[in-house]
Amino acid sequence: MAGDERLDKITPEIFEHLVRLAAFDLTPDEAEYLRRELNGQLRAVRELERIEVNADVPITSHGVPYTRASSPDLREDVARLCPEAEAILSQAPEVDGGYIVVPDIPHTELE
Repeated sequence: MAGDERLDKITPEIFEHLVRLAAFDLTPDEAEYLRRELNGQLRAVRELERIEVNADVPITSHGVPYTRASSPDLREDVARLCPEAEAILSQAPEVDGGYIVVPDIPHTELE
């Protein structure tokens, strides 16, 4: 399943673009280390793609299938008031209408 070799790797140019989009601040050494690690993960995925799997094997999102015998039924979601809410809120430096007030998160506009 390996396609074009250029598409199977994260090149320095692609990585630089991704770092810019994510607004990461990496040193050159950190960037190169992370790029190598990501390429290692891609190689591992490519190896897994090459494993032939019989059509009768069910698709699963993890290695342990969910069955009623191995997992209990999910409980119904029920909203309940927290009896300690006032005690918890009293520890916050600032509260407004039952919500803890937090400082604004500084950000910069992305290009």
